[in-house]
Amino acid sequence: MTTTPLGREPASPARGTRLPRPARRAQLLGAAQEVFVAQGYHSAAMDDIAERAGVSKPVLYQHFPSKLELYLALLDQAAESLVARVRLGLESSTDNRTRVAASVRAYFDFVGGEGTAGEGAFRLVFESDLRNDPAVHERVERMTQGCIDAIADTIAHDTGYREEEAQLLSVGLSGLMEVGARWWLSSPDRIPKERAIELLLGLAWRGISGAPRTS
Repeated sequence: MTTTPLGREPASPARGTRLPRPARRAQLLGAAQEVFVAQGYHSAAMDDIAERAGVSKPVLYQHFPSKLELYLALLDQAAESLVARVRLGLESSTDNRTRVAASVRAYFDFVGGEGTAGEGAFRLVFESDLRNDPAVHERVERMTQGCIDAIADTIAHDTGYREEEAQLLSVGLSGLMEVGARWWLSSPDRIPKERAIELLLGLAWRGISGAPRTS
């Protein structure tokens, strides 16, 4: 049986099988994510991605004219997933402790590869070897600001803090969640996920719970 350079069977229909355009695009993005996460942007080749997807390189170029455009499409997908997770967590309850817990979980689920973003998607956002590219940098900054804005809106609404004060608190909270989740994932002595969330929730909640309430 033929395998790809990553040592895995092609995650796609047989070469030449016609798929609806959205399905083909999703298939190509999935294959590209595996290759970029495994090899990094600079080492990955469109040949590798086409082979991983089980398509010809012309088919790949029909959907994504360049490797950078393919990478940016993946980055957009991952960034949108994280912001959506955070917003969904904040909207899941009117209880502030529950909201903080849901926000912490959103970061842990994202780095853990749970949901639509897929395994390793966080590396495209937080650990890219292309962070200095203006288009990549702009998307990462937009994603980070999207998470910060979501948390800051909730803080401002519930505490009456001015916008700039709520933004600063939000930066601290989102940084705690991101760095904590990424460290947890890479730790050689990883503690259970639920315990990690519990610990970070305790730290975050002890800090934010003392903020004045507007109600």
